[in-house]
Amino acid sequence: MLPYVTTAQHRHTVESVELQPLNAQVKRLLEAMEYLGEPLSAADRQVLEHASHTMDAAKARTQIQEVLDKYCLLEVHINPESRVKVDQGAAKPVLSEQGWRTYLVKVRNEAGVTAQLKAESPHALPVYARGNNDIKFSFDSRPQQTITAFDVANRWLDMSMYDKPPLRPQLSGLELEYRIIQLYSRDRGKREAKISFNVGQGTQDIGFRNDVDILFTCQPSQEVQFQVLDEHGQPTTASFLIQDPQGRIYPSRAKRLAPDFNFHPQIYRAHGETIRLPAGEYSVRYTRGPEYLEKQQTLTVLPGQSQTLKVRLERWIDPARMGQARKGQARQGWYSGDHHIHAAGCMHYESPTEGVLPQDMMRHILGEALHVGSVLTWGPGYYYQKQFFEAKDNALSTANNLMRYDLEVSGFPSSHSGHLVLLRLKDQDYPGTKVLEDWPTWDLPVLQWARKQGAVVGFAHSGWGLEVKTSQLPHFEMPKFDGIGANEYIVDVTHDAVDFISTVDTPSVWELNIWYHTLNCGFRTRISGETDFPCIYGERVGLGRSYVQLSDKLTYEDWVEGIRQGRAYVSDGKSHLMDFQVNGLPVGIKGSELKLRQPAKVQVTAQVAARLDEVPNEEIRKRSYDKQPYWDLERARTGTSREVPVEVVVNGKVVATKALLADGTVRNLTFEVPIERSSWVALRILPSSHTNPIFIEINNKPIRASRKSADWCARAVDQCWSQKAPQIAAREREAAQKAYEHARQVYQRIQAESEVD
Repeated sequence: MLPYVTTAQHRHTVESVELQPLNAQVKRLLEAMEYLGEPLSAADRQVLEHASHTMDAAKARTQIQEVLDKYCLLEVHINPESRVKVDQGAAKPVLSEQGWRTYLVKVRNEAGVTAQLKAESPHALPVYARGNNDIKFSFDSRPQQTITAFDVANRWLDMSMYDKPPLRPQLSGLELEYRIIQLYSRDRGKREAKISFNVGQGTQDIGFRNDVDILFTCQPSQEVQFQVLDEHGQPTTASFLIQDPQGRIYPSRAKRLAPDFNFHPQIYRAHGETIRLPAGEYSVRYTRGPEYLEKQQTLTVLPGQSQTLKVRLERWIDPARMGQARKGQARQGWYSGDHHIHAAGCMHYESPTEGVLPQDMMRHILGEALHVGSVLTWGPGYYYQKQFFEAKDNALSTANNLMRYDLEVSGFPSSHSGHLVLLRLKDQDYPGTKVLEDWPTWDLPVLQWARKQGAVVGFAHSGWGLEVKTSQLPHFEMPKFDGIGANEYIVDVTHDAVDFISTVDTPSVWELNIWYHTLNCGFRTRISGETDFPCIYGERVGLGRSYVQLSDKLTYEDWVEGIRQGRAYVSDGKSHLMDFQVNGLPVGIKGSELKLRQPAKVQVTAQVAARLDEVPNEEIRKRSYDKQPYWDLERARTGTSREVPVEVVVNGKVVATKALLADGTVRNLTFEVPIERSSWVALRILPSSHTNPIFIEINNKPIRASRKSADWCARAVDQCWSQKAPQIAAREREAAQKAYEHARQVYQRIQAESEVD
């Protein structure tokens, strides 16, 4: 219940107000206060109920005001010229640390204004800033710091006018009206705030009387300690979404700085860490990435008492512990990683710091149970963030969770050709460059430079620039090649300069089509899964993953090498294609190359698992494939069942399918598939997971699976050149033209060598 005082100076009578609409408005107000969890006292509600039935209008108006004025923190007077004046009301200005309090605002509306009543305060401004353009961030490599430490300390307040049903979003125009304001305090102790109101530009009162300074007492909240244990009973870090009965999220997102991100509803806390919450009841949902079940419990915080929130996490699958042992070797588990994570740019703030620090990113890697997180420095905040590159694992890494800083060539002169992911770099500075602007203006030189130092390299968010209208895969439509995905890949793959293209973070048809065509031409580029956090996806790291098969000892070098060798599958984490083999040859072993003397049937095997909720998510299912989430197991669901199709793909075409019950159970699947010519074979649950291919050579002949694919690739080189050539610097254009011509000739030769349309 809100504390209040009553003084004669706060009692007003508006004789001209009509009682019936006032009573209707008061009824809605009481309903809203009840919903917000801060109802008026029973005695006051009884007085208001009596007033609503009396025939003495003057007495009723007085009774209504005497009751409601006690709950008013502010009084707003709109004069006949629509000028707004503000005074402090009768309610005691008491707030709660890390919590919301609800007060009334009394509005005397002489002008009959029906606009929205807006509240503002310099103490309620954001504690962070992004760019000022339409995409809400800049590519500035040295962003200006516009928010100081003093600003952060002074912006302790969050506030909101409650304009939702049952209240009207705008003033009614009635001469007397009461509105609801909600106030949140980040801090405890005494805090002063300046609060102003207006009903539109130019309505502030002459003489600056539309604001008032109020000294608040912010009562301390209670400390809640997290006890977070994993499925083995060991301390860990998890994701927590904490909400009150009104659905408000704690702590307030408007006041979050790292390690809590303002663009997340959830926070991440490790065993033994704490949060402060006001007394009350909360719903807590917790999990640790897609391999864990999401669970929920109620937390009741009692006044004056420290609390403990105890959670025990539960996995539905653990691929790292499920791999098979090969002869003479230790068990080979499947270790998850996201090779495309950013600590600056996009949804991150660029002030009061230029992005966030390694310890903040490590918390998120741990909280989503990623074994490997590659944090890529790129254009935004580049010169600040590049200091964290060490060419080795960050010191915050653990035995089971590794973080390393590497590089995305994005916001560089070659970005128009396609953004590049450079992993396992030893040197992040291109030879002869001092600033970003000195770098090459096309991709091939960058890829070749990185390869020379042992890096594993590929294209990011591959689908951008390869957009088509068809949902067929593979298809022969020609994209524009005008984006920042795997565009120049069509050229660079012919120079043996690309290890992988990225998947999962753009529409599957756009990503996979160019890959399928180049595989049909005999190239052996692999795929890797990524999130591009927090740009394409900001919900959490690890929405797109690669699961790499490794021995019990996890190292970054081996994990990245597994990407290069294709000893991996990509997934949204909700389905898994483990131990994919053809005739007993595991993917990624011996070059993934199986040799046959003649056409034959081969045996395709794998351990497969997926987990869907029993009730379909219609919101995801009804979206077209080019709308997020691009890869999600829900899209693979067969009708309203809990089954998904596991498909064998040969040379881009589905040749066998089995239904899998997506109940989380790991099952062994076996397929018999005829192979008539040299081919590549893969498994998929589309769009949720996809293996890398195993290459089958018959009688030592190279894969030439489709003349149409080779023709498409040759035409794609010309299309790509038409888009990229104008943006390649004159000094580099001759070399680029030769590289493109080389690619044309390669595809034309492959087309001539291909026997199948």
